[in-house]
Amino acid sequence: MDRLDALRAFVLAAERGSLSAAAQSLGRSPASVTRAIDAIEARLGAPVLRRTTRSLKLTEAGERYLAIARHVLAELDEAERATTAVTSEPRGLLAVTAPIAFGSLHVRPILDDFLAAHEDVQARFLLLDRTVSLIEEGVDVAVRIGHLPDSALIATAVGSVRRLVIASPEYLARHGRPKAPKDLATHRCIASTGLTPHDSWSFGARGPGRRVRVHPRLSVNVVDAAIRSAVSGIGVTCALSYQVAEHLASGALVRLLPAFEPPPVPVHLLYPASSARTAKVRAFVAFAAPRLRAVLASSKSGAPVEGTKAARTRGASA
Repeated sequence: MDRLDALRAFVLAAERGSLSAAAQSLGRSPASVTRAIDAIEARLGAPVLRRTTRSLKLTEAGERYLAIARHVLAELDEAERATTAVTSEPRGLLAVTAPIAFGSLHVRPILDDFLAAHEDVQARFLLLDRTVSLIEEGVDVAVRIGHLPDSALIATAVGSVRRLVIASPEYLARHGRPKAPKDLATHRCIASTGLTPHDSWSFGARGPGRRVRVHPRLSVNVVDAAIRSAVSGIGVTCALSYQVAEHLASGALVRLLPAFEPPPVPVHLLYPASSARTAKVRAFVAFAAPRLRAVLASSKSGAPVEGTKAARTRGASA
């Protein structure tokens, strides 16, 4: 029995709790499965199974080796499927993750359209405001807003978002427009702790001296609530460009201090190299990337400055 067959024997034995059950599944004798497990333990220099006449249990080394063995076999199976699926139609379960607000607004409609176009694909859509480990959590494609660390994942750039300072025309009529970030010290600010610290907002390039202390009249932990309060005229707040595109386009909110905004934050589609070989992931990335680029370009162009008008966009507050 070669090493890959031995891996399969070990995984089956661990999952089914029996060497004979593993042998039956593989169409081999129990003795050959026993020799395969013995060979694995000899190479590792440690036992992977505790065997008695009544039970079969993993050792600590066996538990670690089982996770590795499953990953190796999954990669091999995926490679074999990808080799025969280069020209095939997308099919199977597609797992996609995105930040909650951006995913609800923009990724979900794209995923809906993709499913309508590919009847053999099923999807699992995870809306999470945390960084997901794609390989460990079985995710095929992630939408990431932010600068990416170095990794073995493949990234497709689809645009960028900006952090804007906004207020309603009614608020500005009562309290005036800030001309520079330091002016915010005398304005009624709405802090969204999910986006900015409670009492200081950053402006311009990164580095010391780029933060301005504010004195929030209202603090919330969800950006959507801060945006709605800003629309109601309560004060000045911060939001990402896609979150307020519709309000800016309609004139319900006004973009302030554009010359002092932090640099734009990139948006990518991110996926493991192993996933990139599958028809479903190749098809989804090719389908989603141009649509996300259009969404992000639209939200960027739909950001009027200090009361100017712009065409309505697809965006909405989130």
